[in-house]
Amino acid sequence: MAVETKKKMANSLATASENFGERLKSWPERIKSFYNDVRTEMRKVTAPSWKEVRATTAVVVITVAIFGLYFYIIDAVITKGVGALYNYFK
Repeated sequence: MAVETKKKMANSLATASENFGERLKSWPERIKSFYNDVRTEMRKVTAPSWKEVRATTAVVVITVAIFGLYFYIIDAVITKGVGALYNYFK
């Protein structure tokens, strides 16, 4: 049983080294392919117009203000509730 295990380990190591060698040989081609893909995708990227930037900025500012007000109200309610419980059991 131990001999079979050793043979399996030796075969897996040999296969792994062959795969590593193949990967090492294909490295320059994979890098070139990667950069070509990046260049192709970057050509599709467009910058937003100033009108779009102002509109999305306004949406973000308004949303943050609404959430800030919401969390302020929730925090005040919880604080008053905990304070009331604390005073009741005091």
